[in-house]
Amino acid sequence: MPHENGYPLPNELSIAQASDRLNCGECSAVELTQACLDRIASTEPQLKAFITVFAQNALQQAQESDLRIKAGKRLGVLDGIPLAIKDVILIAGDLATGASKILANYVSVYDATVIKKLRAAGGVFLGKTNCDEFAMGASTENSAFQKTANPWDTTRVPGGSSGGSAAAVAADQCIAALGSDTGGSIRQPAAFCGIVGLKPTYGRVSRYGLMPMAASHNQIAPLGKTVEDVKILFEAIAGHDPKDAVTVQKEISNLKSARNASHSDAGGSQISNLRGTRVGVPREYFIEGMDAEIEKSVRAAIDQLKDLGAEIKPISLPHTKYGLAVYYIIVPSEVSADVARYDGIRYGYSVENDREYLAQHPSFSLLDVYRDSRGRGFGPEVRRRIMIGTYALSAGYYDAYYAKAQKVRTLIRQDFINAFQEVDCIAAPTTPTPAFPIGEKSNDPLQMYLADVFTVTLNVAGVPGLVVPCGFTKNKLPIGLQLVGNYFDEGRLLQIGSAYEQATEWHLRKPLI
Repeated sequence: MPHENGYPLPNELSIAQASDRLNCGECSAVELTQACLDRIASTEPQLKAFITVFAQNALQQAQESDLRIKAGKRLGVLDGIPLAIKDVILIAGDLATGASKILANYVSVYDATVIKKLRAAGGVFLGKTNCDEFAMGASTENSAFQKTANPWDTTRVPGGSSGGSAAAVAADQCIAALGSDTGGSIRQPAAFCGIVGLKPTYGRVSRYGLMPMAASHNQIAPLGKTVEDVKILFEAIAGHDPKDAVTVQKEISNLKSARNASHSDAGGSQISNLRGTRVGVPREYFIEGMDAEIEKSVRAAIDQLKDLGAEIKPISLPHTKYGLAVYYIIVPSEVSADVARYDGIRYGYSVENDREYLAQHPSFSLLDVYRDSRGRGFGPEVRRRIMIGTYALSAGYYDAYYAKAQKVRTLIRQDFINAFQEVDCIAAPTTPTPAFPIGEKSNDPLQMYLADVFTVTLNVAGVPGLVVPCGFTKNKLPIGLQLVGNYFDEGRLLQIGSAYEQATEWHLRKPLI
């Protein structure tokens, strides 16, 4: 709720707004951080967005920021800004659970590269947010610890797997957040929670220090209240890292300030920067069974882009229909290899330290330790994906499933390459439905997987995607417009998203929680 003088509370500010207040002395970093911590304390019983809160450390980081600001040595726009971090990203000396029982007591011994960059920028880390176990899920119901609620309707999911980060941003528990996107895990929660989320091009952001789920799909990514916020975080974390071989040394082009994405002529009329921009609308993304309110809002958003000067072109991405099948063969295959490190030997949960297990098993073998530590430590969705992936990679089935899926992956990638010869950006829905009730799909994995139908192909192909709020249902649930860009063309994507955001007011609405 706003102050009596009409100004928003510090925790309700965007990065850009909070940074301006810090610069001019209207607010201190400690005050900003304390406002976020107070908001976390008052809303966590309902939301359960955080697994761990670093109140003492966060206030210490904020105090250090205030000293720099007082000395005229502020590090930049992120110095003193309170951020939430998804609990699959490592922060040295802090718990890093991956929302899994198998890592319930694991403390990281090093910082992820993105955390090092944010530390260098003066960011304040409020805590680690809840997610689906090892980022495997689309609702944040697969966490071993708690189910996160959507701030717009606490009986509904916030999306997944970065649901904790998205809910925290939407509920003003933090100024902005980091999550990860393997098949829509930034974009779907952003759409469900009415905020902005960016999945960068594969290889744009280092994954060093990200718990691996599917290495050829994963990207650490920002969530924010505005396109400007996402741009600021993206600039801070992007870049080549020698510790991640897939990262590239490539300039971030066309990344003007989102505040300058449009301007006014002498008479005060808005001039859009979208004139000459070609926006493709793929027919494969408007499917039978899609929620009518979603389609109406997304088509209205596309009309708004046209009004801003963009040229709208129908296009086809013909292999889209194979996207889910390809994703749910390749990703579980990679999962089966990536989570092999959790073996009950080197770190994490082990039956050798479980008194209940030892009482039931007075003698056991090394094989028992491997099998039972993983069986008791992993949740149902992780075990399901390990089994699917192991099957797809097994002798006699590798060629029939995994090898064929990789060939179709190439065709999906080629679809996007062909499309971007005709258009600069693709506009589409983010999800086929708004946020669904908690428990509605949790016992039906196939229905849960279908929630990713519009997002997985971007990870399969490696292209960037931006989600911006574009409407609400009659039940006051947010709807997100998904904008898809060409490889390493995040700058143009953010400019288009910013032009749309400035022409509308969807991003200004706040949940009532």
